[in-house]
Amino acid sequence: MTRKAGFQVVVSHLAIATALFIAPLTSYATEQGEQRREARDIKQDARQGARETKAECRAGEEKTRAECRQDKRDTKQDARKEGRDIKY
Repeated sequence: MTRKAGFQVVVSHLAIATALFIAPLTSYATEQGEQRREARDIKQDARQGARETKAECRAGEEKTRAECRQDKRDTKQDARKEGRDIKY
């Protein structure tokens, strides 16, 4: 084998090895991005749900303002936990 042909073989093997190494990393990054987006969407939806929970609580006049605020916090905290479960 000539020196030039040997060099081309080594370079092609390195290129293939690099491609095989990079491919899983890019797919992992894509999957991780999708998980972050899904978790963010859940938290965004929960914000509106928490507002509605608080509004319903205040309209019912059966709980104090502090209890209504706590209900809203609990709703948001549940969504954060669900988002963490998705991401991790």
